[in-house]
Amino acid sequence: MTALRTVTVDGSPVHVMESGTGPAVLMLHGSGPGTTGSGAWATTAQALGTSWHLVAPDQAGFGRTPIPAGSRGGLRLWTEQAAGLMDALGVEHYAVVGHSMGGAVALALAAARPQRVTHVVAVSTMGAPGAPLSAELDAVWAAPAGPPGARDMLSRLVYDQALVTESAVDARAAAMRAGAAAFASLFPPPRARWADELALPAQTLAGVRAPVLLVHGAEDRVTPIGTAALPLLEHLADVRLHAFGRCGHVPAIEHPHDFRRLVSCFLRRGQGH
Repeated sequence: MTALRTVTVDGSPVHVMESGTGPAVLMLHGSGPGTTGSGAWATTAQALGTSWHLVAPDQAGFGRTPIPAGSRGGLRLWTEQAAGLMDALGVEHYAVVGHSMGGAVALALAAARPQRVTHVVAVSTMGAPGAPLSAELDAVWAAPAGPPGARDMLSRLVYDQALVTESAVDARAAAMRAGAAAFASLFPPPRARWADELALPAQTLAGVRAPVLLVHGAEDRVTPIGTAALPLLEHLADVRLHAFGRCGHVPAIEHPHDFRRLVSCFLRRGQGH
């Protein structure tokens, strides 16, 4: 049973999709305009089944979760809000799966809460020290709300252009229009500074004690594997990398069956399953 609800975290509402029971898994979406927790993870959550307690929030500035008064958003807010959400839900230990921006948040959260975070899956992740803003990510963040912007953005995210269907374009265009005002405040130009903000210092990465699985597309142009994933191998104490060929920025959509099998197997490590 999947439920949508609002949880108050530090006095501010956070919109959450929840499903299943069992070991808790916090699922953090990426930063593209129109992205939401349920939009990013509903298909994966449904396929993973009910044996996990899956928690997929809209992070601040996305979907139905506002940016708290007096804040701009950014890595510190997203990290603190994620930790506060799991505290509010009464979850003591949990894994974190994060995509792109959400991967950087997942790694920062694991460093901040080493006694709480049991596993990290960082998919097409940001967060590597010194990783530059790619031209593709710059274009994704700049995509205007509406069908042309949605089509352009989706075409940059995937390797197989057949995935850019009319229904996918229409759905993303509607989500982009709904969240346009909040998103405009998150990554205004010049945008390289926001990529720099999401890059984690080596000291932070050294504080990650949980095992980390990096999942990346070999043809990812938004967060290229060479600058986004490979450098993290040098900084994380317990890390492995799985690269999908013929895959862009969204392995969960481009290789859904293999992605779910990979993630499920990794999350069961050390849980006696």
